[in-house]
Amino acid sequence: MPKRKLDSPEDVRFMVDSFYEKVQIDPLIGPIFTDVAKVDWSKHLPKMYAFWESIILGNNGYDGHPFRPHLIVNQKHTLTIDHFERWLALFTQTLTEHFEGETADQVRQRATQIALVWNNKLEYLNNDSYM
Repeated sequence: MPKRKLDSPEDVRFMVDSFYEKVQIDPLIGPIFTDVAKVDWSKHLPKMYAFWESIILGNNGYDGHPFRPHLIVNQKHTLTIDHFERWLALFTQTLTEHFEGETADQVRQRATQIALVWNNKLEYLNNDSYM
């Protein structure tokens, strides 16, 4: 199967669906989504389509605060660098398997930035020395 260019809403939805199929069965982060966050996939996936379409296609369809749910989950189960590294590994694996080209490379870089920044924010909040 030829690799996609990641330049259409259909490609973005395919990327999101392929990625979250991996997430749901992953032994490290799968339980965070299913048991801790209790994600309703019928609501979560459309939000993720809109989030990634806004980043990739610039359509501004996402209206939300993507970091906020991570704060809530972190209060129930501390998220660590291991969680973000696994998230990034699965995301990168999805991109490598199904996509090629400059847009896929840019999305890989953006996902890396998101994982690093969000991990750093949570690590800061989890460290009592900031108070």
